[in-house]
Amino acid sequence: MKEEVFSIELPVGERFVINKNRIEGKRPRTKRLAIVTGIHGDEFEGQYVCYETARRLLEGQEFLTGTVDIYPALNPLGLEQAEHKIPKLGLDLNRMFPGKKNGTAMEQAAAAIVEDISGADMCLDVHAGDVFVKEIPQVRVSERFADQLLPFAKLLNADMIWTNATATVHESTLTYSMNMLGVPSMVLELGVGTRIDRGFGNQVVEGIFHLMKELGMWEGSVGEIQYPAISTDGEVDFIRSGSTGVFLPAIAHNHYVRKGDRLGEVVSPLEGKILEEVNAKKSGLVFTLREYPFVREGSLLARILTGIGEE
Repeated sequence: MKEEVFSIELPVGERFVINKNRIEGKRPRTKRLAIVTGIHGDEFEGQYVCYETARRLLEGQEFLTGTVDIYPALNPLGLEQAEHKIPKLGLDLNRMFPGKKNGTAMEQAAAAIVEDISGADMCLDVHAGDVFVKEIPQVRVSERFADQLLPFAKLLNADMIWTNATATVHESTLTYSMNMLGVPSMVLELGVGTRIDRGFGNQVVEGIFHLMKELGMWEGSVGEIQYPAISTDGEVDFIRSGSTGVFLPAIAHNHYVRKGDRLGEVVSPLEGKILEEVNAKKSGLVFTLREYPFVREGSLLARILTGIGEE
């Protein structure tokens, strides 16, 4: 059932509207799961996750116990224009939580989202990599809430769990705010900006149904899931460009590399020469890989999860 969460007229002549789809099963007030996405308008992977989750729930609604609230577009204007932030205003909605009821329009929107999700038994915030890098399906949790969240994160069928204190779980994000309000919340990150990878999406959706099974919300069948690698910031090696040029990767995403392996080159199309050979400093799993070829000095090329053996 479609419900309006928040609506307001904007000075730019647009109307900002946030909707959710509430799907109720047996005993709808016993448990509630919130699935949100579209905070950043250039991240589309969550759109497929919302669609496929809703489709499976409606197809087998007799197996659902409790309520699933699906929020596919928290930044609808950004999604329409594929803009990371809110168009015209230049604001990052995921840096405005928990919001203010008497604040600016976007602070009011953030407050309305928090109020609507409050009381849920679990919240999943689905993101994608930006337009520059591709991410394997992963769960990101704040160190502050890791002990509580890790048992649930392991059920989400992700390739890895990254326990960190970086921007994804910053204090002004939705997940941090919900955790502080007593709603266990996690970030799911997968794929690359402005695209949809059905394989990644189906993998995550299977994990969501396993999570619902654990929460006592799903009585239907579920498929197999994998056990994720678990990491902290100290086990992730960031590979950055030392030159400005075009990055040509020599490896595949989601593959194991050994220390010294060639990851690629940064080349100069103008001069026809290699500016920099990029090699792995440590052995591990490449879980982030540059998709956008043009790089400047300091641009992120890859992230490698170290401290694990090759399987």
